[in-house]
Amino acid sequence: MTQMNSDITIDQFDDEFDAPRAAASRKKGFMGLAAAIVIAGVGYGSYWYLVASRYVTTDNAYTAVELAEVTPAVGGIVKAVNVVDTQQVRMGDVLVVLDDTDARLALAQAEADLGLARRRVHSYLANDEGLAAQVKAREADEKRAQAQLAAAQADLARAQVDMQRRQALLASGSVSGEELTNAKNALAQAEANLTSAKAAAAQSVANRMSTIGSKKANAALTVDSTVETNPEVLLAKARYEQAKVDLERTVIKAPVDGTIAKRQVQVGRRVQIGAPLLSVVPTQNIHVDANFKEVELRDVKIGQPVEVTADIYGDKVVYRGVVSGLSGGTGSAFSMIPAQNATGNWIKVVQRLPVRITLDANEMKHRPLQVGLSMEATIDTSAPVIHEAVAEHASYSADRQG
Repeated sequence: MTQMNSDITIDQFDDEFDAPRAAASRKKGFMGLAAAIVIAGVGYGSYWYLVASRYVTTDNAYTAVELAEVTPAVGGIVKAVNVVDTQQVRMGDVLVVLDDTDARLALAQAEADLGLARRRVHSYLANDEGLAAQVKAREADEKRAQAQLAAAQADLARAQVDMQRRQALLASGSVSGEELTNAKNALAQAEANLTSAKAAAAQSVANRMSTIGSKKANAALTVDSTVETNPEVLLAKARYEQAKVDLERTVIKAPVDGTIAKRQVQVGRRVQIGAPLLSVVPTQNIHVDANFKEVELRDVKIGQPVEVTADIYGDKVVYRGVVSGLSGGTGSAFSMIPAQNATGNWIKVVQRLPVRITLDANEMKHRPLQVGLSMEATIDTSAPVIHEAVAEHASYSADRQG
């Protein structure tokens, strides 16, 4: 009975199975699958060509900013520290105060030196007038000496004539020996007086020239200047102004708006010029450094729009920015030990180039960011370039070169 039922079932299955129909069904299924693959491929190709190819994206991006490191311009003992880490400050807020005792003493000394310099210049001007009078006096002395020299020359000439007359009359006995002796003495005295007069005349000339030289030397200290424009006064004034600046620098103020970070200074510590005290992070100026693969940068240009998301806020918060610059080298090129391949076992590694992205300041006010946060950046390479960003980048580059 059981054997009869099995035979009936197999016969019914053979009757019901239609091979051509099954083949047609399989063919139809394969064609449908092929059509689905073709449609999916066309759809993906269209999406990539029309949408995906326009964008380059990376999650190797982080926030960064140019920190304002606060260092003292003068040394001294820290008297007060008015801020702590994470505190918000405004530009001009007092951060650190140094003991100003030494600076005040230096300012007082510089002020005294400035007063002395002014008095010295006044004395130079007064000496100039006195030396001018001395020059005139020396000229008068020279004239008097010349007159005395002329008189001595005349006396010598007269003594010589008298001597010649006495000698001519000596043979006739008309003059006595005493008269002849007196004539000789008068001649000798006239010669001595002439020598003295010549020396006095030379001395008067030397005195006049020396006085003129002193006047010129004194005039050189005040030539083409007043008391306030004299070099000595200007030097003393510069030292006084420097002392004033040093006194003002004992009060250290915030150079920019931002958040206090890396505070290292404590009250009572003696700090030297240039020693790092703390940093101010201008969070309102935060930008994004996005490290794109080199093969993704063919169409990236300065001024292209960017959409950025931060891990701290999630994908729902989108920041809008613009490409403001491309780094001058890859990250590996600027590493402490650049990769060098001298062994021959070279393996090519795709490099990444940092791209600077400037964010919208208004969005930053509502959703502030901190330095070092992880970001994801997407650049629209087909969008029009924002010319303001290009102009700003060119102006910034020109300022740096200048």
